[in-house]
Formats: sequence, structure tokens, C-alpha cells
Amino acid sequence: MADICTQGLDTGFVGLGFAKVAFLGVVQGITELLPISSTAHMRIVPAVLGWQDPGSAFSAAMQLAALAAVVSYFWSDVRDTLFGSLDALARRDFADRHFRLALWIILATIPIVIAGVALSGVLNACNSPLRSLTVIGWACIAMAILLALAEIFARHRRSMGEASLADALLVGVAQIGALIPGVSRSGSTLTAALGLGFKRAEAARFSFLLGLPAIALAGLKELWELHKVHLDAHGWSVLAVGLVVASISAFFAIWGLMRVLERFSAWPFVIYRGVLGVVLLLCVAMGWLV
Repeated sequence: MADICTQGLDTGFVGLGFAKVAFLGVVQGITELLPISSTAHMRIVPAVLGWQDPGSAFSAAMQLAALAAVVSYFWSDVRDTLFGSLDALARRDFADRHFRLALWIILATIPIVIAGVALSGVLNACNSPLRSLTVIGWACIAMAILLALAEIFARHRRSMGEASLADALLVGVAQIGALIPGVSRSGSTLTAALGLGFKRAEAARFSFLLGLPAIALAGLKELWELHKVHLDAHGWSVLAVGLVVASISAFFAIWGLMRVLERFSAWPFVIYRGVLGVVLLLCVAMGWLV
């Protein structure tokens, strides 16, 4: 069994075992693609249950579960963009809409890659200050306010077909916020897309597609980091259980999110995030959670 801190990398998930990691996989899968922050819940749920922190390495590796869910749910979009852009490239038709979208997705990924590399020493370190419950609480409240403002002032009229390079880059910059626990990748990108005037369901679709390379890179990078610290066979098998469970729950989370955004609004997530942040800060202040 690996230590909680393996050569400076937080690998607390190994000590939790299969059953607890499977439970956290469900939580991770649901919260990863809803705009409520999976990283926050990976700190809060174990703290409430009295379990050790599964660690940032677990949260990062679980990105691959989100990747599988997004690709499968939006397969027609992913297929058309991938093969359409390759076909356009072969024809040298650089004005093709599929090629332009693929290029925008790549360019929109650059900001978070730069920020992720710059902060890598802090993000996944053992006892990282960014994973404190106080930081998470304030991040939840801040994003609740921003998402509420997007709901109040956004026009909700644009479709993804009307997106521009500037839209993609702005959503890509917003994605950097996902590096801070409590912000949420889907929360920051959805908020940005709503603020740019996209319809709610179109905003979610746009943000998920733009996030695919970043999600893939984050997950693969973490697998490589775990490989470098020689995670043992038991650790890999525990992680595999979490990935399988999380990918299934993440798929249903996307389905639920799209239904809520198509029929209602993002207000349920605004309220949840705000209440969660306030309760979390109160629990920390009272000494009930650390």
C-alpha cells in the first residue's frame, strides 16, 4: 500500500480501499461535470465522514472519467469536429466550420496548460494550501455570485454555431479558474459562456467541448505522475475502480445537467453553491471541520 504522501505526491486515495473509493467515485462523477466543483466535494465528503483526504492526485486522475462521459454523451459533436476537421485539413479548406472549431478548442486550451504547469508544484503537493476548506468555501461563494450574475444579465440567445474565436478564448481563460478547488471547471466555463449570451444548454455544450483537451491532459498527466512515483498494483486497482464508477455517474450527471438547463435555469446550482460555501465556512469557524 502506498503512503498518503508518495515522493511529494498526494496519494491518500490508496489507503481508503475499494469500497470507499467506489463511493467517492460516484460523488466525483456527479460533481465533476455539474457546476458545483468535484474537488470541493472530494475534500468535504471525506472530511464529514471522517475519512482521509483522497488527495489531489485522485481528483486529477478522475478527469479521465469525465473525459469518457463527455465524449460518449456528445459523441456526434466530437465525431463531426474530429473527422470533419481532418477532412478539411486534407482538402486545405481552413474556412471549414469543423476545422475552425477544432482550432479554437486547441487555442482555448493553451491558457490552462500554461497556468497548470506554472502551479503544478502547489496544486498536487501534499497538504496543498489551495485544498484548505476555507479556500474552497470562499471559492464556492464567489462562483455562486458570478453564476447568478450570468443568469440575471445574460441574453441566453446565441447558439454554438454563432460562436467566434474570441468566445472560445474567453471561455478558455475562464477555465483557468478550475485549478482552484471550489471553482469547478464546468462552473467557470459555463458561467463564461452564459455571460457571452449563449443559451443555457448551448453554453454547457460549448464549455464541455472546449474543455475536452484540458480534461484529457490533466488526467493523463496525473497518470504519468503516479507512474513516476511507482504506484503499486494495489494502488492502480483502487484507482481503476474509482475511474469506472466515476465515468458511469458522470454520464448521468451530464444528462441531468442538460435537462435542468433546457427546462429551467442554473439557479439550482447557484443556490447550492452559495449554501455550501456558507455552511463550509461556518463549520470551519466553529471547528467542526478542518
